[in-house]
Amino acid sequence: MIEVDRLIKQYKVHRREAGLGATLRSLVRRRYETVTAVDDLSFAIGPGERVGFLGPNGAGKTTTLKILSGLLWPTAGAVRVGGHIPQRREVEFLKSITLVMGQKQQLLWDLPPVETFALNRAIYDLPKASFEQTVAELVDLLGLAGLVNRPTRQLSLGERMKCELVAALLHRPRVLFLDEPTIGLDVSMQVTIREFIRTYNERFGATVLLTSHYMDDVVALCPRVIVIDKGRLTYEGDLRELVHRVRPHKQVVIKLARPVAREQLAAIGQVAAHADGQATLQIPQQTLNAAVSRALSELPVVDLSVEDPPIEDVMRELFAHPTQRPPS
Repeated sequence: MIEVDRLIKQYKVHRREAGLGATLRSLVRRRYETVTAVDDLSFAIGPGERVGFLGPNGAGKTTTLKILSGLLWPTAGAVRVGGHIPQRREVEFLKSITLVMGQKQQLLWDLPPVETFALNRAIYDLPKASFEQTVAELVDLLGLAGLVNRPTRQLSLGERMKCELVAALLHRPRVLFLDEPTIGLDVSMQVTIREFIRTYNERFGATVLLTSHYMDDVVALCPRVIVIDKGRLTYEGDLRELVHRVRPHKQVVIKLARPVAREQLAAIGQVAAHADGQATLQIPQQTLNAAVSRALSELPVVDLSVEDPPIEDVMRELFAHPTQRPPS
């Protein structure tokens, strides 16, 4: 459904020093330098997949999404979405995709969302019957009954984001490009948006490419991830495999009946945290069973759990070494 082959996107950026003299000189002679936002990027996504598109700020994620949606032209390389070349912006292509950006808004501020829905119906030339059916389904899925007739400015951020999704999905696109769709939302609203995206994906078989700095979004929605940094691919594959490669150990969280010396804990595994009757140990996968058995026999254990390392820690470590791929 999505094919990216050796994609490159570069910009010419005007650079000048501060000060009046530099400003005047720039009127006569401007200095430019080339900035590479996406650098030889290749990947493919199949129909119906939900894929996380991850990277630090400035990695090239939003630029790539804009190229995939036809808003930007690539400098070099080839891109296809559903068999279409995005920059041609063919009508059939535009009717098959949507781009939702959490920091942008298409709702008309002083009018109720239903007016934006009606405008999008005209833009996409949707039959009235199918339009009304789709609106009813999406409003029901998102719990928006009674809200879509209120002026947009009277809605909360979460309510506006849900209305944005309805407006973006009225034409039932087969490909969803989602750029930070839960940014700024509270925890309960983030869960609602995630559940809606999953339901839409499963009901209509839509392909989802999601960028988010909220790792809970990625864990909940994306079995596979693509990680880029400085425009280059650093990892592509299963999210759990990425966790295992970057942090090849488990976290053992132990609640203790009484205080235990750090040295006694260190004899079992690497101590990551130790305070208030609780300890967190990092244990290599191959010695996990022996370490757990030893902890249960030697320590005053009240409760014990084995967990994967937090995905935030994994991504932080991966981004801290941008030139290195995850170890095999």
